[in-house]
Amino acid sequence: MNPVAHPSPFQDATITEAVQLVEETGPLDDSQAMREAMRLHQDSGRRIVERARALGQRIGLQAEWARAQAWAPWVLLGLVAVIVVAGLALAGNMLGGTERQINVVVALASLLGLHLVTLALWLVGLVVPLGSFNASFGWLWLAFTARVAGGQRGQAPMLLRAVTRLLNRARLLPWALGFVSHAIWTLSFAVVLAAMLFALAFRNYTLSWETTILEPDFFVRSVQFLGLAPAWLGFPVPDAQAVLSPLTAASGQRAWALWLTGCIVVYGLLPRAALALLCAAVWQVRKKALQPDLSQPYYRKLLARFDALAPPHIVDADPGRLQHPAPHGLAAGDTGNVLMAVGFELPDELPWPPAALEMRGAHAMRIDGSANARRELLDTLARVRPRRVLVGCHAASSPDRGTERFLREVMSLSGECRLWLLGTATDDTARQRWHAWLAGAGLDGLHAGDALEPMLHDWA
Repeated sequence: MNPVAHPSPFQDATITEAVQLVEETGPLDDSQAMREAMRLHQDSGRRIVERARALGQRIGLQAEWARAQAWAPWVLLGLVAVIVVAGLALAGNMLGGTERQINVVVALASLLGLHLVTLALWLVGLVVPLGSFNASFGWLWLAFTARVAGGQRGQAPMLLRAVTRLLNRARLLPWALGFVSHAIWTLSFAVVLAAMLFALAFRNYTLSWETTILEPDFFVRSVQFLGLAPAWLGFPVPDAQAVLSPLTAASGQRAWALWLTGCIVVYGLLPRAALALLCAAVWQVRKKALQPDLSQPYYRKLLARFDALAPPHIVDADPGRLQHPAPHGLAAGDTGNVLMAVGFELPDELPWPPAALEMRGAHAMRIDGSANARRELLDTLARVRPRRVLVGCHAASSPDRGTERFLREVMSLSGECRLWLLGTATDDTARQRWHAWLAGAGLDGLHAGDALEPMLHDWA
């Protein structure tokens, strides 16, 4: 089965994020990928994902992802095995020691100590990012999986960075890494408990406590306090006599063993299992947020490039309307000897005004098409009453009724208005589209061109 034939949404998001990281060092040749994405999808977001798929396939991202998926379960089992072996060793050599004597306090501290410390760090990290997740089992699992899947030479480290950024943006990083950590601890506690119960059931161990400086009453109170929660589940709690004289009776040994088992279940296994389920539930609720952030400048540029590849068309058309004649401009005696240059709804990457207009002393304005900007411009035209107005429009844009209303208003408040179509030097289709639209709107008398100097020649 091809591992990339049906990628999951999370894989698509990761590949897309990884391609962005790769292109931070320089853009990739994506002309073929752009055309293929345009052909396959109408939705802009799906086009970006499809482009990333094609580029990722070319630079090996999907192959690294497939290797990471294959290695991830084995790395997880390895971490579980390490924790299990360490837990059993620290518990007092329960599965083969020759002395068969267990210090219950040391065993309890060994089995629960690291677990409680890492659990506390995870809980604090939910509220305050402390960077402690870099030392969690979840992060170790991701890092080791990336290492064995691709090492430092492949794209696995880039995929690891992409996964981390996605999880951070969706506020899922502590929950995702926490789920892995809690799952590892849950499996580890289950194995340790199974091995411990087997050893205690079929071999004779002596459970005791020792101290040099602490009072015996301290152990009595500690055993009773720690046994409160396990007692709710039916685990026995050694009484004061059993604590003070643990070697006197077999029943006391049995109470000690079940008390130790209950503490591990209640303070170790159950919290980790519950938190693993909680993390899984949070993942299900928030996983839809694992998507590329299309508001970023990188994706906005891609969307603009896709828009530029789309066939141009006139929007907001009104074929059934009545044509109105072009408005008459102001008489020469009613205008001032002023040249105005107006950039109308131009893209940010097009500078305005050009140097040639500045050299002619043109009064330049740039408006974004909003009602306030148009009102300000029209007020200025009514006050200045310029003899000449040059309106610059982006030829790749699609004219609409708003453009027609704007040109009519400018023509009525000036002596002569001309339309400069920016970016049509090699685009005959765009030029013809605008001229056809001007004729259809009844503005065919408006002089329009794509070369600036010829348009300004008789305006000297």
